[in-house]
Amino acid sequence: MHRRLTALVALGLAGALMAGCTSNSEDSDDDENQEPAAVSNNDEPGEEVTIGFSGPEADHGWLAAVTESAREVADEYTDINLQVAEGTNDPNLQISQIETFINDGVDAIVLLPTDGAQLTDVALRAMEAGIPVVNVDREFSDPAASRVTILGDNYGMGLSAGNYACQLIEENNLEDPVIAEIAGIDSLPLTQERTDGFNDALEECNQTVDNRVAAQFTVESGEAQASNLLQAADHIDIIWNHDDDQGVGVKQAFDNAGRDEFFFIGGAGSANAMRWIQDGEMEATVLYPPTQAADGIKLARLLAQGKGLSDLVQVEVPRRIVLDAPVVTADNVDQYIDQAFES
Repeated sequence: MHRRLTALVALGLAGALMAGCTSNSEDSDDDENQEPAAVSNNDEPGEEVTIGFSGPEADHGWLAAVTESAREVADEYTDINLQVAEGTNDPNLQISQIETFINDGVDAIVLLPTDGAQLTDVALRAMEAGIPVVNVDREFSDPAASRVTILGDNYGMGLSAGNYACQLIEENNLEDPVIAEIAGIDSLPLTQERTDGFNDALEECNQTVDNRVAAQFTVESGEAQASNLLQAADHIDIIWNHDDDQGVGVKQAFDNAGRDEFFFIGGAGSANAMRWIQDGEMEATVLYPPTQAADGIKLARLLAQGKGLSDLVQVEVPRRIVLDAPVVTADNVDQYIDQAFES
C-alpha cells in the first residue's frame, strides 16, 4: 500500500509562546491540553523542481500501474514538474532518455531500468552531474549510481508465499503434499530471489517443490506453462504462481483442464487475483506494490528541495528502502482491493 512518506511528526509548542509567560499563567492548563503543532510539513509547496521519470514499456498490468502511480502522486504537488519519457524495453533508448534529462538539467531522476546493469553507467553520469537518481525495482550494478534505491521484496515475496503454503499444509493436515511453482522469467534475479525465498520457507516445514515451470510474465506464457504443469502432475495440493498478470493465463489453463483440487496462491496483487479471492477461486496472493515509482517521486522531490523525512529521527532520506510483501487472503482482501492494479 502507498504510505505517506511525509507525515506530520515534529512536536511544536502548544499555543503561542510569549516572553515572560510562566506556569502561573491563567491559560497554562489550557495550553497543556492543546494538541502539539507540527514544526514543518514536507507536503507544503516549496521550490518548484523538475523530475525526470523513465521506465519500461507498460506492456504488463503491473508496469502500467507503476507509471500511473508516479503520475498521480506528482499531480498532488504544485511544485513538481514531472517529465515522463516514453516507456521502452530498449536499454539503448532508455540510456538516451537519461542523457536527455542530464542535458536538460533536471533536478532529480526516477528510473526503473529495463536492465539495471546496462543503465548503471548513465545513472552514474547523472549522479556525477549532481542530479540525484532514485533507482526503482531493478537494481544498478554499482550502488554509487543512485542516491536512493526503492525495491519490492522479491525474496520476501517468495518467503511469504512459502510460509503461507506451510500454514495451509498444517491447517489442512496435508500429508506428503505435492507443491508446484510457476515462476516468471528464470534469467532475472528477481525471479531467482522469489524462488529462493519460497524454497527457504518450505524447508522450515520440511517440504520441497515437486513440479516447477517458468513462464515469461505474460498471459500467453502463463497459460502454456500451467497447461504443461497440469499434464505432468495428475494431482497437486498447492500451486504458487509468481505473477498475477501471467496468472490470467494460468487461471485459464486451470479452467480449461477443469482442475481445482489445489490451493492457488498468486503474486503481485492484481485486481483480478483479488476478485478471484473474493469469489473463492483463489486462496491468496502476495503483494508486490506497484507504488515504488510513486514513492520514488516523493523522495526525489525531497532530495531536490534539500529536505529529509520529517517522520524519522535521522531526517536524511535513507539510501535503501525495501517494501513489505504481505499475504492477501479472503480475511483481508477488502483492505487491499481498491488499490489493486488491473491486468
